[in-house]
Amino acid sequence: MKAFLKYREVWLLAAIVVLIGLISMRFPGFAAFGNLRQVFNDTSILMILALGQMVVILTRSIDLSMASSLCFTGMVVAMLNAAHPAIPIPLLIVIALLVGLVLGAINGVLVWRLNIPSIVVTLGTLTIYRGATFVISGGAWVNADQMSPDFIGLQRAAFLGIPVLSWIAILVIALFFLLMTRTALGRSIYAIGVNPTASVYAGIDVGRTKFIVFCISGMAAGLCGYLWISRYVIASVEVANGYELNIIAACVIGGISIAGGIGSVGGAVLGALFLGIISNALPVINISPFWQMAISGSAIILAVVLNARGERRQGRIILKKAEAG
Repeated sequence: MKAFLKYREVWLLAAIVVLIGLISMRFPGFAAFGNLRQVFNDTSILMILALGQMVVILTRSIDLSMASSLCFTGMVVAMLNAAHPAIPIPLLIVIALLVGLVLGAINGVLVWRLNIPSIVVTLGTLTIYRGATFVISGGAWVNADQMSPDFIGLQRAAFLGIPVLSWIAILVIALFFLLMTRTALGRSIYAIGVNPTASVYAGIDVGRTKFIVFCISGMAAGLCGYLWISRYVIASVEVANGYELNIIAACVIGGISIAGGIGSVGGAVLGALFLGIISNALPVINISPFWQMAISGSAIILAVVLNARGERRQGRIILKKAEAG
């Protein structure tokens, strides 16, 4: 039991259960299965984005351009659908993934080949991708009446009583779990975050691995480009503006260490779910939007403190073992 409780995800899950319980005292219907299913569905896009960000952060990097990549990709597929409504939706999703892959690859190449810090690269591409969205659209919007029914309706459909959007999120979670726990790439990502220098001596190509994780984050943003636009049925330059902060917050709250090497798929999902519950619950119980921001910010700061304490504690244990040896 003691070994089980050492996992950050267990405590985060417990915090989510307590949070739901406290909210239910004010709004009893919040804990109903149907409502929790809707909360999960509302948070699905953030979960996918958080997983894409997670693999980048684990390598001691960061991708600030994910929301802008989402915006650009969403505009591309919305304009394609408006101009050519006969294009099958699966093909549009593939196009969204490929566009996201290209945007992520641009970030990856700049970090890998030019050795520019990722925060500098993605801060630049954040603006570039959003500006490119304005260029290709001419500043115009694509509205619901310009989109085909299939484009809007796919992720609103349900299977076994669960929305397709939630199933997409579950599939992505499963794929990331397999990637991080069952593949050499997943082990390399963790190794780079723990010690990049030792990773080189272990035969891991650090630069190439960082390029791949940026491609993964780009594809996650590309997929969410379609999901976001089809869900909110409007494509504009302002789509997901500032949302990169939510993505990073979900990772930090989920125990993904900004220093790299520490974190899990479950943590990223629970971190996103924690934010999703807050954003869904606080308006219902009549909490001011300003307090919503304060509560979310407090949760981020608390998560950073807990992460830092956990990492220092691990460091002391290693030192003790070394002294004993």
